Amino acid sequence: MDKNGYNPSIVQDIEQCILCGRRTGKLDRHEVFHGAYRSKSKKLGCWVWLCHEHHMQLHQKTPDLDKNLKMFTQNVAMTHYGWTVEEFRHEFGKSYL
Repeated sequence: MDKNGYNPSIVQDIEQCILCGRRTGKLDRHEVFHGAYRSKSKKLGCWVWLCHEHHMQLHQKTPDLDKNLKMFTQNVAMTHYGWTVEEFRHEFGKSYL
Protein backbone atom coordinates (compact mmCIF):
# COMPACT_ATOMS: atom_id res chain seq x y z
CA MET A 1 0.00 0.00 0.00
CA ASP A 2 1.39 3.40 -0.87
CA LYS A 3 1.18 6.57 1.25
CA ASN A 4 -2.19 7.46 -0.33
CA GLY A 5 -3.78 4.13 0.59
CA TYR A 6 -3.56 2.47 -2.82
CA ASN A 7 -2.66 -1.18 -3.15
CA PRO A 8 -1.34 -2.18 -6.58
CA SER A 9 -3.96 -2.23 -9.32
CA ILE A 10 -5.28 -5.67 -10.18
CA VAL A 11 -6.37 -4.27 -13.55
CA GLN A 12 -3.09 -2.83 -14.85
CA ASP A 13 0.57 -3.42 -14.23
CA ILE A 14 1.82 -0.59 -16.45
CA GLU A 15 1.32 3.10 -15.68
CA GLN A 16 -0.56 4.17 -18.81
CA CYS A 17 -4.08 5.27 -19.72
CA ILE A 18 -6.20 2.14 -19.88
CA LEU A 19 -8.27 3.71 -22.68
CA CYS A 20 -5.72 5.23 -25.06
CA GLY A 21 -2.39 3.85 -23.84
CA ARG A 22 -0.83 7.27 -23.20
CA ARG A 23 2.15 7.06 -20.88
CA THR A 24 3.28 10.68 -20.91
CA GLY A 25 1.71 13.82 -19.51
CA LYS A 26 -0.62 13.87 -16.53
CA LEU A 27 -1.97 10.46 -15.55
CA ASP A 28 -4.68 10.17 -12.88
CA ARG A 29 -5.64 7.22 -10.73
CA HIS A 30 -9.34 6.46 -10.97
CA GLU A 31 -11.17 4.28 -8.45
CA VAL A 32 -13.54 2.29 -10.65
CA PHE A 33 -16.06 1.73 -7.87
CA HIS A 34 -16.22 5.19 -6.31
CA GLY A 35 -18.51 6.92 -3.87
CA ALA A 36 -19.09 4.72 -0.83
CA TYR A 37 -16.76 2.09 -2.32
CA ARG A 38 -13.79 4.38 -3.05
CA SER A 39 -11.69 3.14 -0.11
CA LYS A 40 -12.49 -0.47 -0.92
CA SER A 41 -11.48 0.10 -4.56
CA LYS A 42 -8.13 1.44 -3.39
CA LYS A 43 -7.61 -1.39 -0.91
CA LEU A 44 -8.60 -4.17 -3.35
CA GLY A 45 -6.74 -2.71 -6.35
CA CYS A 46 -9.88 -1.86 -8.33
CA TRP A 47 -8.44 1.30 -9.84
CA VAL A 48 -6.94 2.24 -13.20
CA TRP A 49 -4.70 4.85 -14.74
CA LEU A 50 -6.39 7.37 -17.04
CA CYS A 51 -4.86 10.24 -18.96
CA HIS A 52 -6.22 13.51 -17.66
CA GLU A 53 -8.42 14.00 -20.74
CA HIS A 54 -10.12 10.61 -20.37
CA HIS A 55 -10.47 11.09 -16.61
CA MET A 56 -12.29 14.38 -17.16
CA GLN A 57 -14.46 12.75 -19.86
CA LEU A 58 -15.38 9.95 -17.46
CA HIS A 59 -16.33 12.42 -14.72
CA GLN A 60 -18.47 14.43 -17.15
CA LYS A 61 -20.95 11.62 -16.76
CA THR A 62 -20.17 9.49 -19.78
CA PRO A 63 -22.42 6.58 -18.76
CA ASP A 64 -21.31 4.02 -21.36
CA LEU A 65 -17.63 4.57 -20.62
CA ASP A 66 -18.19 4.32 -16.87
CA LYS A 67 -20.36 1.20 -17.18
CA ASN A 68 -17.90 -0.56 -19.50
CA LEU A 69 -15.03 0.17 -17.13
CA LYS A 70 -17.06 -1.17 -14.19
CA MET A 71 -18.02 -4.33 -16.10
CA PHE A 72 -14.44 -4.97 -17.15
CA THR A 73 -13.08 -4.37 -13.65
CA GLN A 74 -15.75 -6.56 -12.07
CA ASN A 75 -14.68 -9.44 -14.32
CA VAL A 76 -11.03 -8.86 -13.42
CA ALA A 77 -11.83 -8.70 -9.68
CA MET A 78 -13.96 -11.84 -9.78
CA THR A 79 -11.17 -13.73 -11.52
CA HIS A 80 -8.42 -12.27 -9.32
CA TYR A 81 -10.19 -12.94 -6.03
CA GLY A 82 -12.11 -16.07 -7.11
CA TRP A 83 -15.45 -14.41 -6.38
CA THR A 84 -18.88 -15.34 -7.65
CA VAL A 85 -21.25 -12.59 -8.78
CA GLU A 86 -22.92 -12.78 -5.36
CA GLU A 87 -19.59 -12.36 -3.57
CA PHE A 88 -18.76 -9.36 -5.77
CA ARG A 89 -22.18 -7.89 -5.00
CA HIS A 90 -21.50 -8.35 -1.29
CA GLU A 91 -18.24 -6.36 -1.63
CA PHE A 92 -19.46 -3.58 -3.95
CA GLY A 93 -23.23 -3.42 -3.45
CA LYS A 94 -24.29 -4.52 -6.95
CA SER A 95 -23.22 -6.36 -10.05
CA TYR A 96 -22.40 -4.45 -13.24
CA LEU A 97 -22.60 -7.51 -15.49
